[in-house]
Amino acid sequence: MDNVRVIEVKRSIFESNDQDAEKLRSELKASKTFLLNLMSSPGSGKTTTLTRTIEFLKEKYRIGVMEADIDSDVDAKTIAATGVKSIQLHTGGMCHLDADMTRQGIRELGTDDVDFAILENVGNLVCPAEFDTGSSKNAMILSVPEGHDKPLKYPLMFSICDVVLINKIDVMPYFDFDLEKCKENILFRNPNAKIIPICAKTGEGMQEWADWLSENIDKWNS
Repeated sequence: MDNVRVIEVKRSIFESNDQDAEKLRSELKASKTFLLNLMSSPGSGKTTTLTRTIEFLKEKYRIGVMEADIDSDVDAKTIAATGVKSIQLHTGGMCHLDADMTRQGIRELGTDDVDFAILENVGNLVCPAEFDTGSSKNAMILSVPEGHDKPLKYPLMFSICDVVLINKIDVMPYFDFDLEKCKENILFRNPNAKIIPICAKTGEGMQEWADWLSENIDKWNS
């Protein structure tokens, strides 16, 4: 029995996706296309934030948006009305996108005339965080009505994001929401996270967000 071979088969079930994501990231870097993966729960104001972001940056960058949903094309139509390139991705019932699904979207969107691509991921604080899409940066939106304790309840989502937008700060007086405690909870999960309080509806904080994006897009595409 001394000659019995022991073969280690432990591996991440996401290993294949992670490798594909790295390959896609390299391809996007070569084509000078910055990809933002934008995540949040439903109702956080993701599409409104996105339309505001486009207003701030569409004169500086050629923007393309991929709207991911289980069904419908409502959000894609909303984004298309801003004048930028927009396509709808249906996930076939899946609550996330992986690298291959993102690549299919990028192929349809095209990179020849896109400097800044945005993936509006499926509304969910669990599944999207588990899959590397091949994005240049990950961002998420936490809205005030969701509560300042969400970073403690959904640790993976907050730990993978480069920037967290705290949206709907205009309604803080009406909710039991502690902004400083929320920041503390986010940094507990991710000490390197950039935190930007915003109100997409009024535009408050959006310039800081646009500046952060511009800095990272320019660095990526240089």
